[in-house]
Amino acid sequence: MNALLQLKGIDKAFPGVKALSGASLNVYPGRVMALVGENGAGKSTMMKVLTGIYNKDAGSLLWLGNETQFSGPKSSQEAGIGIIHQELNLIPELTIAENIFLGREFVNRFGRIVWKKMYAEADRLLKKLNLRFSSHRLVGELSIGDQQMVEIARVLSFESKVIIMDEPTDALTDTETASLFRTIHELKAQGCGIVYISHRMKEIFDICDDVTIFRDGQFIAERAVSDLTEDSLIEMMVGRKLEDQYPHLDKAPGKVRLKVERISGPGIDEISFTLKEGEILGVSGLMGAGRTELMKVLYGALPRSAGYVALNGREVVTLSPQDGLANGIVYISEDRKRDGLVLGMSVKDNMSLTALRYFSHAGGRLKQKEEAQAVQDFIRLFNVKTPSMEQPIGLLSGGNQQKVAIARGLMTRPQVLILDEPTRGVDVGAKKEIYQLINQFKAEGLSIILVSSEMPEVLGMSDRIIVMHEGRISGEFTREQATQEALMAAAVGKLHRVEQERQE
Repeated sequence: MNALLQLKGIDKAFPGVKALSGASLNVYPGRVMALVGENGAGKSTMMKVLTGIYNKDAGSLLWLGNETQFSGPKSSQEAGIGIIHQELNLIPELTIAENIFLGREFVNRFGRIVWKKMYAEADRLLKKLNLRFSSHRLVGELSIGDQQMVEIARVLSFESKVIIMDEPTDALTDTETASLFRTIHELKAQGCGIVYISHRMKEIFDICDDVTIFRDGQFIAERAVSDLTEDSLIEMMVGRKLEDQYPHLDKAPGKVRLKVERISGPGIDEISFTLKEGEILGVSGLMGAGRTELMKVLYGALPRSAGYVALNGREVVTLSPQDGLANGIVYISEDRKRDGLVLGMSVKDNMSLTALRYFSHAGGRLKQKEEAQAVQDFIRLFNVKTPSMEQPIGLLSGGNQQKVAIARGLMTRPQVLILDEPTRGVDVGAKKEIYQLINQFKAEGLSIILVSSEMPEVLGMSDRIIVMHEGRISGEFTREQATQEALMAAAVGKLHRVEQERQE
């Protein structure tokens, strides 16, 4: 089969770093090509070479059979290559049509926008994607999943023949993901070639036809997905076998450290649970169930309207995140780029930001040597891959950024560590390292709350699991009781029915 797009033997180096070395990628009409590899494997660099953001040092790019060099994203887009970024590039205050044709508005010979024609064309694109809402709606009124569809409509407005999707389901519900997959099948039927970048193994086997594996900036293989298993694909990605992907530490927890009684707040209602020393409490549930809201109420980032929280038998009141930190409760956000890290600052400054009081003299002067030593110790402990502690954190891979975010929380010496989606956007190799660190903290007696949308992660790492549904706890399970079926039943509010069926 002739490829729509071919990148052959691509090299790209930056000062001190060889990002790509002989990397190759083929995209075929009517097929979905997964592009996989650990964070730092070169996937993003390859996409930037493809779209003209970076100039390649060596190799060739063939577009529709002709050797090409795009001058930038605009020229690649106009040629028919569209990219949907992990972070959506839409303006919430504008309508769907205005977003789709931003900078390319339909104008008459007098320079005036022909609104009727523009909205009609936008509606046609939405209809093509089986979307039932009007292009007159403001983008800010749409769910994240529908906004993702608007991004696809914008890409289609360029008559794109190749569409690149970067972690497209990262913030989608199961229903929105199913809708996206239907759209991908329709795009395939229309002859589009799709590059699908994802760390989610199940999605690769559900939606992709072929897979290209990168490792350390090099092309490893191109395979039909049907010829692979999840284990064999992971082994090709990391260059080694990943035994026991979820390494649960079997250790009896200690006494109750955190007691939560009937707390309520934005998005949650009368939540009660306990957390013991050296215990991992998993929190499961569908998106919108109130998991993150519960964590933010505990931490003090959202107001608590009712209820009681005690730490080591003493009542604590958290009116702000500063109160949470002062009481030994640390929250690591699911959105590390928005809430967890300052991307323009160095690794050192990010890691020590919330723990500066431990490195300050009485007069406020910083103990710089002690700070630097603590940061260096955490870099070594967490195996953070960075040229130096002065490296801007925005230049690190997602997995290494996440390690820094967790290290920052631990630097404040917490008693309760809340990890909200700790491995989102992290490759399988870095996930294993994060799991091993979590087990190390657990062995040292730290109490951990693990919030995750990945059911195997919750099942694999937790000692006990609570499930949330519509702002309430709908089920609680020991490790032995928990199954995917039981957790999903509780997540959709059907736990009691499942229990009745089991009893029968």
